[in-house]
Amino acid sequence: MMKADKKKGSLQEGPFRKAPIKTPPHVILMYVAIALGFLLLWRTVSERLAVREIPYSEFRKRLAKAEIVRVQISPDAIIGEAIESVEGGSQSIPSASSARARKTFTFRTIPVEDPDLVKDLLNANVEFTGARPDWLSQLVVGWIIPLGFLILIFMIFLRTFRPSSESILSFGRSRAKLIADRSTGVTFDDVAGCDEAKEELKEVVEFLRDPKIYQELGARIPKGVLLVGPPGTGKTLLARAVAGEAKVPFFSISGSDFVEMFVGVGAARVRDLFNQAKQHAPCIVFIDELDAIGRQRGVHISPGNDEREQTLNALLVEMDGFEPNAGIIVLAATNRPEILDRALLRPGRFDRHVIVDLPDVEGRLAILKVHARNKKLAQDVDLRKIAAATPGFSGADLANVLNEAALLAARRRAREITQEDLLKAIEKVIAGPERRSRRINPDEKRRVAYHEVGHALVSAFTEHGEPVQKLSVIPRGRAVLGYTLQMPTEDQYIMTRAELLDKIRSLLGGRAAEEIVFGDISTGAQNDLERATILARQMVAMYGMSDRVGLVSCVQQRSIFLGGDFSQYQLDCSDQTAREIDEEVKHILNSCYTEAKELLTRHVDRLHRVATELLVRETLDGQTFYQLIGKPIQGQASAPSTNPESCTNVDLKGNTNV
Repeated sequence: MMKADKKKGSLQEGPFRKAPIKTPPHVILMYVAIALGFLLLWRTVSERLAVREIPYSEFRKRLAKAEIVRVQISPDAIIGEAIESVEGGSQSIPSASSARARKTFTFRTIPVEDPDLVKDLLNANVEFTGARPDWLSQLVVGWIIPLGFLILIFMIFLRTFRPSSESILSFGRSRAKLIADRSTGVTFDDVAGCDEAKEELKEVVEFLRDPKIYQELGARIPKGVLLVGPPGTGKTLLARAVAGEAKVPFFSISGSDFVEMFVGVGAARVRDLFNQAKQHAPCIVFIDELDAIGRQRGVHISPGNDEREQTLNALLVEMDGFEPNAGIIVLAATNRPEILDRALLRPGRFDRHVIVDLPDVEGRLAILKVHARNKKLAQDVDLRKIAAATPGFSGADLANVLNEAALLAARRRAREITQEDLLKAIEKVIAGPERRSRRINPDEKRRVAYHEVGHALVSAFTEHGEPVQKLSVIPRGRAVLGYTLQMPTEDQYIMTRAELLDKIRSLLGGRAAEEIVFGDISTGAQNDLERATILARQMVAMYGMSDRVGLVSCVQQRSIFLGGDFSQYQLDCSDQTAREIDEEVKHILNSCYTEAKELLTRHVDRLHRVATELLVRETLDGQTFYQLIGKPIQGQASAPSTNPESCTNVDLKGNTNV
């Protein structure tokens, strides 16, 4: 029965039995050297304490007085036994029996060149012998100490010119971190906002816990699970949760850890990783950033690409080769699935693809509740409003919002985090921290105020405009001189042509307000023009929303990251069609700009009223803004969409393009 359990690789017997601890040879050598050193030191000290050191002249005097009983002569010392001197004693040579009866002591002296020494010893009737050099002293002083010194210098040299964790002969060893206590400290309760992904992975957990239920039906455990999603959505956290729920060992490694400058090292590390995993099966191997080694193979000249392809080939063989990897599940994460090799994505290697997308409002609420467990929140905190105010935020972004709110509360020495702290944290994450120290002259500040009010008024008086939550002329971040915070009433996944046109009008409203009030334009609308142009070009070239160009898609994806914008696409059409696209984009922008100017001209009194109040207060909330323009609030705030004004490019969260 015991043998059967071992063949099956049970967790109780085979893989997890404690292996005998082996002491490295260099450690044993060090212990032996230390023991010999202590032995030599003890011997030397004990001899020194038991022997009286006398000068050679005194030794000759005692020899002349017949006070020397016996000596041992060596090249570097004379050690012997002498009789204690007695004042007024006889000077006659004593007999051996009388000498033993008197008190003696052991002495030691350093010899000098004395050719008459042996003759005098014979005349004094002294027992004397010769002594060979001490072999232990010669061994330690002549061999062990010099060799130990050289070994120490060699070890210091190696530690100086290589990483401390890497041996000179361990290039092919895997760098995977093993969490072998069967508990990663993370469960599915710690992961929120991706319920569908958790349901997909729960089957893997159940298979690891009780595979018999599935094996009786002929099902086999998935060899690989690929987690695909934008950065910050919790792919690594999900992998740790799977290991924590299944209570199995968890190997964690990054794709970049396989690649080295030496060809073949990555493949060796892949083989070593799977060999370690087989010893701990059933287990989970998690490879983060799989695209570092899983790119599509092709003809390359660079040796770096050759090394990456060899590493990928080794991974393909280990996942689905002749030898079955029973009990090993490979979890991998990437945000660039379109560049992965097709052989890696086929069934039999990564059998299951799990999409970990940005959370919706309910998912964001669940994520906020998870990250708020160790936060002291005030009674007025409404996490649902915060979740509604952060569309497009990933789990990492939401965790950052709560952390920034805690820092803001601690800065003002508060004991709890309030709703105002959370709203300020959202603004800080979107537009950056306030920079009240930046001095803006009154003319520029007045222009920025009219610019922001132009955005807000166009949004307020268009049918599909997003409700305004806040206006500010306080500089933020690196290049934001002012901003308009707009909040859509709900998560939006598609947009109509009318909604896109209203969004373009709102973006161009700031520049239109400057021209109406000052009769001139400035560089502050640079980011607005960039975003409006992208929207107009998407309408014409991607979505077929132009009668002139027609129902064609004239772009080719160039982005290798999830969530890329239109700037990462390139046109795929003839020169004539590209020219028509440019003309149609200009037509849309010009018509929207003209309509924005007409709207602001009709409401120019409201424009002056709100801008004057904004210059006095520097910040206006949405309720005050709608009171000043005499219009009811369009909807409850839910998602910040910032319109920054500056002379440099600013691409902020919340300004996501369709």
